Amino acid sequence: MSYSTSVQELIDQLGRLPGIGPKSAQRVAFHLLKIPTDDALKLAAAITEAKQRVSFCTRCFNLSEGGEECSICRDPRREARILCVVEDSQDIVAIERTKEFRGRYHVLQGAFSPIDGVGVDQLRIKELMSRVGEEDVEEVIVATNPNLEGEATASLLLKFLQPMGVRVSRIASGLPVGGDLEYADELTLGRALEGRKTLAEGEN
Repeated sequence: MSYSTSVQELIDQLGRLPGIGPKSAQRVAFHLLKIPTDDALKLAAAITEAKQRVSFCTRCFNLSEGGEECSICRDPRREARILCVVEDSQDIVAIERTKEFRGRYHVLQGAFSPIDGVGVDQLRIKELMSRVGEEDVEEVIVATNPNLEGEATASLLLKFLQPMGVRVSRIASGLPVGGDLEYADELTLGRALEGRKTLAEGEN
């Protein structure tokens, strides 16, 4: 069965979104066509407004609305000497929810993955090195994802940053609380072993 030109175009555009395959694109397209016109127009308007009002911070490349720099970079209460490097802006949201980090961020806008065409030039590594040199940064915390691409990115950052004399640390990762060893993959279990700590009497 073939769809009309406009329906097929909608499916094709939805299929370009990350995590949306052909079947999912069809389901979303038909859902959008079934909902009231006002709801569909509100969605279209929200997308248009976000694209017009939201840009990337000129310093850290986080999402920014209402200025060249994001709200975190503009906040004088943040510790400027500590940078936390993440892959994407949504990672900042996750870290901020912990209320444990009061430094600033740097968004790479991806992870090192040559097989997917993402090399050094596609990431914001040069800009990171410039910030380290110009902003008197003392520590860079690498908070890339604990997967193969994230680990490769962390190794790459260490290679570039270590000669600059800045301390480079990596967030700990391992088994989630309540998890079972038998279900852990090799990378997760390996990182848990690397990050082990000495127990003192009275500690769990």
